[in-house]
Amino acid sequence: MALAIPFEISVQELKAWRDAGKDFVLVDVREPSEFATANIGGKLIPLNTIAEHLAEFDPEDEIVVHCKLGGRSGMAVEFMRRNGLPKARNLRGGIIAWSKEIDPTVPQY
Repeated sequence: MALAIPFEISVQELKAWRDAGKDFVLVDVREPSEFATANIGGKLIPLNTIAEHLAEFDPEDEIVVHCKLGGRSGMAVEFMRRNGLPKARNLRGGIIAWSKEIDPTVPQY
């Protein structure tokens, strides 16, 4: 029996994945103006457009979704998992947690 994929990932786990060169897709579901203010290199797909982009993902991909604090990305991950992307995970605390705990050069807004 396969292990269930955790719904969330911490900013520390994400940093470890990056440092290890792990293959994953980082998705930013904030609005373009937020992305312009601060971003951590994710692919910008605003939450209200996520359904139109589902076909761009491989169900085998590890996907990490983030927003500002984790609410919108949590909704996106629930939607993605219901629609055939079982490895989608929410970045707990969003870009604000990344700024506070990993990289203080990322602006908080």
